[in-house]
Amino acid sequence: MFSAWIHRGVNYFASVKIYPAIDLNKGRCVRLQQGEVARETVFYEDPGQPAEIWRDHGAEWVHVVDLEGAFNGTPCNQSAIQRILASGLKVQVGGGIRDASTIREYLRTGVSRVIIGTRACEDPEFIRKLVDEFGDQIVIGIDAKDGMVRTKGWVEDSKISVTNMVLTMNGIGVSTIIYTDISTDGMLTGPNLVAQEEMLKLTDANVIASGGVSSYEDVANLAQLASKYPNLDGVIIGMALYEDRVKLSDLTRDFGV
Repeated sequence: MFSAWIHRGVNYFASVKIYPAIDLNKGRCVRLQQGEVARETVFYEDPGQPAEIWRDHGAEWVHVVDLEGAFNGTPCNQSAIQRILASGLKVQVGGGIRDASTIREYLRTGVSRVIIGTRACEDPEFIRKLVDEFGDQIVIGIDAKDGMVRTKGWVEDSKISVTNMVLTMNGIGVSTIIYTDISTDGMLTGPNLVAQEEMLKLTDANVIASGGVSSYEDVANLAQLASKYPNLDGVIIGMALYEDRVKLSDLTRDFGV
């Protein structure tokens, strides 16, 4: 239905960037359900392969998470990230990034943006210094469940509310936030549109929605939300692509910037 409206030349939706997701564990492309390693599915042994597929289907960006890095507190999949970079896609990467030297190394090797999660909760002044040095190459990842921020690969409750976290990042001048609703991530149940709208109301920063996308209609709903909130920059899509529930070429054609 949504596609038919667009193809008749009437587009009721704002453009949003489509960010295919590649999660890395032991050098492989995997997906987890709700961040649990015990619920891992391996999709590609070589993560460069899906990157090339997403590029050929119209993606400009890819969202990469070093799962081992997130759990261990230090990057673990640099060689796999280099394979992804070889596709020519712009890469934003997170997972285990805790210091400026790691950020400099990622940027030196061609990564476009780095995502800070746990350290942003622990040390906002550190984020202020990063924004001063790296500007819009710094992205803050806010992973939430029941209104509270989760850290260290989603296994710990930070005891910080999403609202307080966002207000702190606003004061620092963060330009981009990735907001993941953990309860929907990897579950293919549809995004939490209420939670995403509440996030968009809290900040003028660009927001990238993550979690739960299972269909073309889910992306259309987010694009419709973007028509009301222009700071909804894009949507991260993982499992729905890997299970072929939605065609990336359809999304980039109809909603891509």
